[in-house]
Amino acid sequence: MGKNIVQKIFNEHLVQGKLAPGEEIAVTVDQTLTQDATGTMAYLQFEAMAIPRVKTKVSVSYVDHNMLQTGFENADDHRYLQSVALKVGAFFSRPGNGICHQVHLERFSAPGQILLGSDSHTPTCGGAGMIAIGAGGLDIAVAMAGGAFHLKCPNVVGVRLEGRLTGWTSAKDVILELLRRLTVKGGVGKIFAYHGPGVKSLDVTQRATITNMGAELGATTSIFPSDERTRDFLEAQGRGQLWREMLPDEDAAYDELVVIDLSKLEPLVAMPHSPDAVVPLKDVAGTKIQQVCVGSCTNSSYHDLMVVAQILKGKKAHPELSFAVTPGSRQVFEMIADSGGLKELIASGARILESACGPCIGMGQVPPTGSLSLRSFNRNFKGRCGSKEAGVILASPEICALGALEGVLPDVSRYPGGPPEVAPPRRFIIDDGMIIPPAAPGEEVEVVRGPNIKPCPVNQNLPDSIEGKVLLVTGDNITTDDIMPAGSKVLPLRSNIPKISEHVFSNLDPEFPARARQHKGGIIIGGNNYGQGSSREHAAIAPMYLGLKAVISKSFARIHRSNLINFGILPAVFASESDYAGVAQGDELALEGIHAALQSGDGAMTVTNKSKGTKFKVVAKLSDYEREVILAGGLLPFTKLKA
Repeated sequence: MGKNIVQKIFNEHLVQGKLAPGEEIAVTVDQTLTQDATGTMAYLQFEAMAIPRVKTKVSVSYVDHNMLQTGFENADDHRYLQSVALKVGAFFSRPGNGICHQVHLERFSAPGQILLGSDSHTPTCGGAGMIAIGAGGLDIAVAMAGGAFHLKCPNVVGVRLEGRLTGWTSAKDVILELLRRLTVKGGVGKIFAYHGPGVKSLDVTQRATITNMGAELGATTSIFPSDERTRDFLEAQGRGQLWREMLPDEDAAYDELVVIDLSKLEPLVAMPHSPDAVVPLKDVAGTKIQQVCVGSCTNSSYHDLMVVAQILKGKKAHPELSFAVTPGSRQVFEMIADSGGLKELIASGARILESACGPCIGMGQVPPTGSLSLRSFNRNFKGRCGSKEAGVILASPEICALGALEGVLPDVSRYPGGPPEVAPPRRFIIDDGMIIPPAAPGEEVEVVRGPNIKPCPVNQNLPDSIEGKVLLVTGDNITTDDIMPAGSKVLPLRSNIPKISEHVFSNLDPEFPARARQHKGGIIIGGNNYGQGSSREHAAIAPMYLGLKAVISKSFARIHRSNLINFGILPAVFASESDYAGVAQGDELALEGIHAALQSGDGAMTVTNKSKGTKFKVVAKLSDYEREVILAGGLLPFTKLKA
């Protein structure tokens, strides 16, 4: 049997284990990226390792999340990130240069390499033939220090694309179709490898839209081949020398196979409040909307904004809605200005936002109370937009443009022929003046730290027994936004764990932080897919600071489970999901013999519910590496021990 491209790239980077699904492997990392909401902690952790310079081929620190400077905190973080990047050998993408995933795709993506990023949408660069994986900031710090990235070898799902997109369908509908079929849990433990005759009909930015939103499936990552379309993109970016062909063998094998006929797709939308609440657009056409936003790391490319501009040309956005557009990078901004697209957008009544994450993370443009916002974004979790009383509908930029004109979800049958054609540029505007290169080795650099920047707290060794109150019982699909909210009030505190810990679970239960302090920590009970969504390790660090010892759930999302281990919090699953119903908030639980259970390999242990006089079984099955990390109290103390 031949090899798929995931196997080929992993084989080139494998330093430990064997490539068999479920086996623990370790791979070398070529590139890292961080953004300012996660990057300050990642660089503080890197500094704590006392390693003078990064050891990757390329590491880039981006500023794109905390852009609203309503206080000194964000500006101080940006000064710290720029100075520390300069000192330790990383590139720094200045505020205004763009969203990390769009800029990295444009200026740093390299087929066949492995990229690790402290943001869950790092898989965007899979559109250029990279294995690009989102992880917690501490994993990125270890990779910058030259350490390998450890993970369970995922199943590889082959997604065979046939035909080509027609009418008003777009790349967005490909990933929405997968979410409709597989749900937000359908990609856990899997990598999606796109192949087949339909691939060549998609350019790199269309592919990147699909790989970006693969994160919503819970996937480890998604990847397209590196072919002639990839070479065209890199040459247009002035980086053709980095192109290498990465194709699956003709007889490549996959653990699972999904077939999508692009010609049979129809426009789709994801209704509130989950990316997998996908329905055909025609079923909800006519639904009134009060806001339209185009942009985010998913759909803010030159192609996306130019097609919106062409649809809106000579027309005005509906008077009863607010319409905002975010160029994904300064390059995109300059390109749409140079080609006349920016003029058309402004003339339509669009509010042009700076090149940043913005509304996607609730950083401005909060919708009106009780309204529906149509967005070309990737997530529509309840409250993520900044309001729990508003709903977000996800759609392609093309559908957003029609919605902006009509004030309702559009009926595309009224627009025969589909959207205007926008050809990929033969040459992009290239100006890297907003990317600051690192200082030369040995050059003296002062790292600037503001008063809001505090050291990362470090956990103690995992005890052999845990006893504590159940602090909270959650339902299914709890997101990292639920655990550690984003938005303009909370994000500026990312460098200050004591301060940000006051907001843990604040949207679900404002009393949680006080209750955790009162009981000196405790245990959380979760449902299925606990911790889905963002890679934010603050959803583990801040609960750890409040004394959280263990999370017992029906199942975990991949990145959050890793983050819990990285910060010494025991992740265990119910041996029988029926036992979930027998545990209530306030119950006193006790786990004993933890070390022996973990060392045994199966991780089986008994939990005593002292409040109810009952017992139930849980399983904390860890790999050898994960067991060493958690017993040491987390990845930072573990790394120091191994240094």
